Amino acid sequence: MLYPTTSQTVGPYLHIGLSGLNCADLTAGLPHLEATAIVIEGRVTDGQGNPVPDGMVELWQADARGVYRHPDDPGFASAESQSASFTGFGRVPTEPDGSFRFTTIKPGPVAGPDGSQQAPHLVVSLFMRGLLKHLSTRMYFPDETRANEQDWILSKVPAARRETLIAHDTGSGILRWNVVLQGSGETVFFDI
Repeated sequence: MLYPTTSQTVGPYLHIGLSGLNCADLTAGLPHLEATAIVIEGRVTDGQGNPVPDGMVELWQADARGVYRHPDDPGFASAESQSASFTGFGRVPTEPDGSFRFTTIKPGPVAGPDGSQQAPHLVVSLFMRGLLKHLSTRMYFPDETRANEQDWILSKVPAARRETLIAHDTGSGILRWNVVLQGSGETVFFDI
């Protein structure tokens, strides 16, 4: 008979065994991607505004045509070779100041329920010391106002909190998206 064991957090040793999968540049070695590289920078802070220096940020996304590199995506089987080489997966540790940075491409819209389209987005997971389970959220793009308004998940988020899921264009070719774990301006997290 198996007995339940005590809960364990995802840290403080979450980097051991995981750092080999770190990937900050999802476009590296892919010169033929038919999409422009974008940079996403941000910072993870706790409820008091202090940086989270020992976290890990993961993202999973579709390619520029809205196809995930996964056999369950109907478009994957017919994906062109450029799509097959774009993994859509990135992982970086947070820096001592809580910052993180990815280079990737903007994903295309993906299918939603009942034939609808989801706005282009990144699926984001956060791991850090003290958490019993990773946090799940999304990052949406600021230049997709209409698609964001019609997105079936974003539309379920209270209007006053939607901005926590939308990156900001810095005007310098970098998108800025901060993650606030608690308190004022807390990022919306999903229970999945």
